[in-house]
Amino acid sequence: MAGNRQILFVQGGGAGTYDAWDDKLVAALGRALGEGYEIRYPCMPDEDDPDPVRWAAALRRELADLEDGAVVVGHSVGGTILVHTLAERPPEARLAAVVLVAAPFVGRDGWPADGFGLPDDLGARLPHGIPVHVFHGLADETAPPSHAGLYARAIPRARVHRLPGRDHQLNDDLREVAEVIRSDAPGRTRVIA
Repeated sequence: MAGNRQILFVQGGGAGTYDAWDDKLVAALGRALGEGYEIRYPCMPDEDDPDPVRWAAALRRELADLEDGAVVVGHSVGGTILVHTLAERPPEARLAAVVLVAAPFVGRDGWPADGFGLPDDLGARLPHGIPVHVFHGLADETAPPSHAGLYARAIPRARVHRLPGRDHQLNDDLREVAEVIRSDAPGRTRVIA
């Protein structure tokens, strides 16, 4: 629909995540946003064994279809691969914001890189002037909450949102994420899978 602000939601990894876990996050985000948004929710290749190279290629195709003012949201390893992809090659569209939800930090002081890692100059390599928000539940038993601080160190302009009592899925409640996105755009919401 013309006039709707685009949101690209990148799922996390793991068997069944697209249909059994992160679809609940997308639905929660749509409810919290209200009207005026088009949520794109592509199924990533081999979700049970995320390959950063294959996911980055899929993400670049999705990013190429975005318009200026779009917001990108990545959950869990999807957020990690998303931010790495943006640092490697920013999209042509001018993004309104980058939002990471429960994203593990892969690299120095975080999870072992194992052939893939976030660059030390991550913040400098991301598109300039675009807000970055890092959301992490303090009850997350999958990706340590301390990883939010590692993102803050790597991306000095990032705003970190630590949410008490929230798990890796933020208890399927993305109100705070919606508040960040909603800050300046009215309209209608629809989900494109």
